[in-house]
Amino acid sequence: MFSRHERSVKTKEAPITYKSILVPVNGSEASLMAVEFACNLAKKSRGKVHVVHVIEVRRSLPLDADLVPEAQRGEDILSQAEMAAKRQDFEVEGDLLQARDAGHAIVDEAVERQADAIVVGVPFRRPFGDFEMGRVPSHVLKTAPCEVILLRMPAES
Repeated sequence: MFSRHERSVKTKEAPITYKSILVPVNGSEASLMAVEFACNLAKKSRGKVHVVHVIEVRRSLPLDADLVPEAQRGEDILSQAEMAAKRQDFEVEGDLLQARDAGHAIVDEAVERQADAIVVGVPFRRPFGDFEMGRVPSHVLKTAPCEVILLRMPAES
């Protein structure tokens, strides 16, 4: 028979480690908070954080269309994500992607990078009294093959 201490030691699980974390960013406060959160997770396991901004290309345009204003905005958002990481004393890698659907692109990027987790920042929204997370986070949560961590912003007072 085990003592209480021996039992807890024998059943204790190893801490979760994340070697590769993907964070989609859109410039919102929630997505930048997700970058900071991911950096703190990655620090603990000496992992890497990769941030992506996806430009959704309308079907009437070719997928590789030169979308200068959207690309500039995306670069600005990636710079904001890098600054958020620096506040956590961490460096991130970033990419600007063009795709028909942001949710699919995020999941594909996670697969390609063999991400252990995707951290998604979600703003607090309550249309008509129910919580709604949005189309992209919902798709990522349903289809990603890795862990998905939803980080919802608190309600504004």
